[in-house]
Amino acid sequence: MDEVEVSTVVYLPPEEIYEFLVDFPRYAEYSKHLKEVRSEGEGSPGTMYYITFAWWKLAYTAHSRVTDVDPPERIDWELTKDIDATGYWLIDPIPEEAPAGENHACRVHLYIGFDPHSADSNTLDLPRFVSLDWVIEKAKPIIEREARRIVERIVADIEGRHREVELAVHTTPESI
Repeated sequence: MDEVEVSTVVYLPPEEIYEFLVDFPRYAEYSKHLKEVRSEGEGSPGTMYYITFAWWKLAYTAHSRVTDVDPPERIDWELTKDIDATGYWLIDPIPEEAPAGENHACRVHLYIGFDPHSADSNTLDLPRFVSLDWVIEKAKPIIEREARRIVERIVADIEGRHREVELAVHTTPESI
């Protein structure tokens, strides 16, 4: 299982952050490769999201389902088609780290775990002479960059102002 975790500190109460994150369809505004998000449900367990990505000569629609929620701390999800992947948003209050002038601080984590070898080569309509292994190796750093981009843009939007955001990124295997 390969993993990517991106985290940063947001200066808002956990409830406000949670309400922002549960509105998943708006994420298409934050990602270069995320073209559309359609939903069936309101963000509670069982809600389905159809997430269309486009990169290079490829386009793909992932099917994701919310598996559990623990407001205002956690949103768990899984992919339901084509590749084994799970993830979550975690909101961890850290009031002791709120700087002067801020009333709240929370560390917000985006975790994605995926098995790149669970993808079926028939899932994507690959160009001639392009292997799925090549696509997977090229996509890994893009997944990390997109996770960074999404978190940075969400912080600016949710706080209502742009600021320097320190991101902690952890990946396994380390070659991602």
